[in-house]
Amino acid sequence: MVIISKNNPQVKELASLKEKKGRKERGTFLVEGEKMVRECVKSGMKVLRVAVREGYDGETYSLPCFTLGEDAFRAVCDEKTPQNIVAEVEIPCPALQVPKAPCLLLDGVSDPANVGAIIRTAFAAGFEEIYLASCADPFAPKCVRASMSGVFFATLYRGERAEILPLLQGIPLIAADMDGENVFQFEPPEKYALCIGNEGNGLSDEVAALAKTTVRIPMGERTESLNAAVAAGIFMYLFKKKSFERM
Repeated sequence: MVIISKNNPQVKELASLKEKKGRKERGTFLVEGEKMVRECVKSGMKVLRVAVREGYDGETYSLPCFTLGEDAFRAVCDEKTPQNIVAEVEIPCPALQVPKAPCLLLDGVSDPANVGAIIRTAFAAGFEEIYLASCADPFAPKCVRASMSGVFFATLYRGERAEILPLLQGIPLIAADMDGENVFQFEPPEKYALCIGNEGNGLSDEVAALAKTTVRIPMGERTESLNAAVAAGIFMYLFKKKSFERM
């Protein structure tokens, strides 16, 4: 059976996941495309069901599956050029806890593309615990795509600053800011939280006040700043390099 109506209840449920309200109500998020769905299943996340475009003959992973006509499938997808399969996945909600290793604190990062790119780089660099304080939803479609599977594997702790900051007491907070010391001359401690602030306003007053150290990436005189995701990647890999050099 092929579902062709955009008003079909299953189509409307999946389409609602493109919006924050829908994700909150259902406790699930949308994963689009063959590679992303495959990686999601591989990660062990709880995939509830998949929907495929009419004519798709690929893997459906023995999951509950329904077939959509072209218009219905486009209504479900967030991408402008939809691929052949989408999945509804349960949003993981790990209980907030103290980090076990060097971690990342995203402080009010508001662009989903930046949040996704930072998660992607963080997991690649070995920062598996990421705290998101008042940030863009990491399970928004744009963020999921930008993370390139990072949201499936990293541990994402979400909450308000008042919930997250007490967990980081006793752990040095290293703030990324233009007024800090040259990061190339900085030696990170064994355990720390690297803090990346909002794209336009930087770190919040709460996080800045708790930061033990502030570091910056030296830049040319005519360069005002770097993209938050690019800067975060440079900091993370520099810190990892220095950690390896100490071993």
